[in-house]
Formats: sequence, structure tokens, C-alpha cells
Amino acid sequence: MSRSFKTLLTFATLCSLIIFQYTTANTALTQTPQDNAELTRLHNEDQSDRTPADGKSIDWSKVGPRDKARLARTKELYNQNQLITANDYYHAALILQHGNVPEDFLLAHEFCIVAISKGKNDKHTRWLAAASEDRFLMNIGRPQRFGTQYQAVPATGPYKLYEVDKGVTDELRRQMNTPSLAEARQREVELNKK
Repeated sequence: MSRSFKTLLTFATLCSLIIFQYTTANTALTQTPQDNAELTRLHNEDQSDRTPADGKSIDWSKVGPRDKARLARTKELYNQNQLITANDYYHAALILQHGNVPEDFLLAHEFCIVAISKGKNDKHTRWLAAASEDRFLMNIGRPQRFGTQYQAVPATGPYKLYEVDKGVTDELRRQMNTPSLAEARQREVELNKK
């Protein structure tokens, strides 16, 4: 084999490798990550448990343990870096919103911020960001900011709008897809009519 042919062959091989690497890198950049199927299923189950068929009441003796299991699995997926897409973060946030400790609600809020930053800047995600912040604040004994949280005191008593921080405007509430303070107070009245 002549020296010029070897050089040409080496050059052609090198060009092929460069084209292959460029194509592979470009393909990786253009592929859209897929939502985590397990997290999507957990989210759908969470929502299904809260909308029983035929207008039946929610059976909390069954839903409570399922919520606990979904919460634990969601935290495992998070700790294994399995939340990738905006929907993954939103789905995890909704499950954490049904947790029991302030840390769950704070993490739910943070997940909403990530979901928004990844492009899921819709009314549901903004509302959940506000509601999870409110739930966190309520559970640490601070006034809520957006007026999304109600409490029955005592547990079987009438619902009351939890204390609201006066420093938040109705315009900010509108931006976060939450009701005005007057609408939140009207909801308190409606909740107690049932």
C-alpha cells in the first residue's frame, strides 16, 4: 500500500470518526427526555384516589396508607436522581403536597420551582407552588401568603381560612393562579355549607 493511500485512508477514517461523534452528540442534544413512567403512574393514582367514582366520599383509611407508600417511593426516586423532566418535578411535588411534615411541603415547593424553570409554567404548577408554600408556612406556625389553606378547628369543627400574611397583594395571587383574599374568604363560607 502506498504511503499516500495510507494517508488518505487514515484521513478518511478520521473524518468518519468526527462525523460519527458529531452525529452522536447532536442526536443526544436533540432527544427529548421522557417523563418517568413510574412517577406519572404514582401521580395519576394520587389524583384518582381523590376523585372516587360515582361521587362517593374519599375513604381515608385506604387512601392514607397509599399516600404514605407513594410519598416514600417518590422520595426514593428523587434520591436516585430519577426526576428529569418538568413533569417529573410537578408529579413529585403533587405527591409531596400530600405528605405530613413541613419538609415535604417545602420540597414540593422547590420541585414546583424546578418544574417552572424547566418550562412547565402553567396555572396548575404556579398554584401548586403557592399552595405548597402556604402549607409549609401553616405547618411551621407562620401565616400563609396566598390564602390556599383551610383548617377545621377542632378537627370536626367548621373550616377556617388559615391566617394570611397581609404583605401579599391580590395581583401576586393572580399571578400564582390563586384566588383573591375576598374569594378565599368566600370559599370558607362555601366549605362550611356542605
